[in-house]
Amino acid sequence: MNKEIKKKSNLSYFVLFMILGILTAVFFAANICTGSVNIGLDSLTDLICGRGGDDTVRSIIVDIRLPRTIAAFFLGGALALSGYLLQTYLYNPIAGPFILGISSGAKMTVAVAMMVFMNAGIRMNSFTLIMAAFVGSMISMLFVLFLSDRVGSMAMLVISGMMIGYICSAITDLIVTFADDANIVNLHNWSRGSFSGMNHENAAVIAVVIPLAFTGVLLLAKPISAWQMGESYAVSVGVNLKAVRFAIVILSGILSACTVAFAGPVSFVGVAAPHLVRRMFGTVRPMVMIPACFMSGAVFCLFCDLLARTVMAPTELGISTVTAVFGAPVVLAAVIERRASRMR
Repeated sequence: MNKEIKKKSNLSYFVLFMILGILTAVFFAANICTGSVNIGLDSLTDLICGRGGDDTVRSIIVDIRLPRTIAAFFLGGALALSGYLLQTYLYNPIAGPFILGISSGAKMTVAVAMMVFMNAGIRMNSFTLIMAAFVGSMISMLFVLFLSDRVGSMAMLVISGMMIGYICSAITDLIVTFADDANIVNLHNWSRGSFSGMNHENAAVIAVVIPLAFTGVLLLAKPISAWQMGESYAVSVGVNLKAVRFAIVILSGILSACTVAFAGPVSFVGVAAPHLVRRMFGTVRPMVMIPACFMSGAVFCLFCDLLARTVMAPTELGISTVTAVFGAPVVLAAVIERRASRMR
């Protein structure tokens, strides 16, 4: 009987992963083909198969849309995974890098670094952007962890994290206000959150850093699974809780920092995607949650970026505007569900 139940659950997981895979492929292709210049699937197929084609179409796909789509895929997955790690660490289903102010902290330090480098006439490279964002995310993360030991409830922790985010955002706005006229446009567009302006260098760095971090998270699946059974149980089976906590903090910081460095703050993905995955898959098993969260975050951001580019074309919406429209109701549903479960 148990074997039959396990087979059914494995089959349902397989079907759900297949659905996520199909949605990923559909939205990936839609993001490349749709825009101010619509490109047919035949042109995309010709390019993939190396059959030549129009040089303008090739340039639009390869130089503009492909790097942006790759960024939306990997960074969306990174945000969802960062949110999952924070929710696991804090035992709070509505914790996330945006909600707790971690993304805002990364945004602040990147804005400071951008101002310093721009005023000095130096171009920031991908490594500098990630390091600046990582420093900011770690500063905010340390404040959140400091508060988590002192506040009386998870609700107060979320409120405290939001206050940290507001303070960091206010400092960022102050920096943008006093920036030189030539730098204001770049800083303002970046601070709103956007996958536009991605180039091959950015896409290559993202495609290396995020999979490495994803691999690190996968290696934590067994320790996290033991941790979910209780700290005493985890220690009894040989889990080093200090090392696991440290790894979760570092990996979550890297994932959220990489997103902020290249795309600016992107709201609600880190909370909404893990919550939807838990509802869809009906499990909290890390070996299922980790890849499922990554894929759902990627699908979510690909879908939202497509809407951001096309709904008000030729005007492009900030990615956070679109993710908030779809993500905020999910967060509210998670809060209501948590409240209802406590009342029961």
